[in-house]
Amino acid sequence: MVLFKNMSRLILQIIAGILGIFLATNFVSGVNLEIVPGQPSLFGIEFGSGWQILILVGGCLGLMNFFIKPVLKFITLPLRALTFGLFTLAINMFLVWVADVLFPELSIQGIIPLFWRDEKIFDFPVLEIEKFYQEELKIK
Repeated sequence: MVLFKNMSRLILQIIAGILGIFLATNFVSGVNLEIVPGQPSLFGIEFGSGWQILILVGGCLGLMNFFIKPVLKFITLPLRALTFGLFTLAINMFLVWVADVLFPELSIQGIIPLFWRDEKIFDFPVLEIEKFYQEELKIK
């Protein structure tokens, strides 16, 4: 049962990453996701369509949130305690910045779009999905 719970949490993180990138590119000015012609992506794959890039970038962001974010949250526990959890915002912004650096197709101009993408678009759907998942499906 624990494996099923962790696997479903991983799938939810990937879906939330894809949804977050999709919403950010459509509603936050300064966040763009576009095909770079003639230049392969991170894994040497050339893309012909925007949805392929969206799934790759959002999927990698979801994987980073599942595997790297808990480690960063543990390491920065004293800072998060001092700031009453506000340092988690810096961790989230850092992970989105890493995705921006890894993928030339994703461009975020400045720190303000990074903040809005991170705070308003990514965290709220993840919290709502997890709350629904825990309350309605009652997986223990």
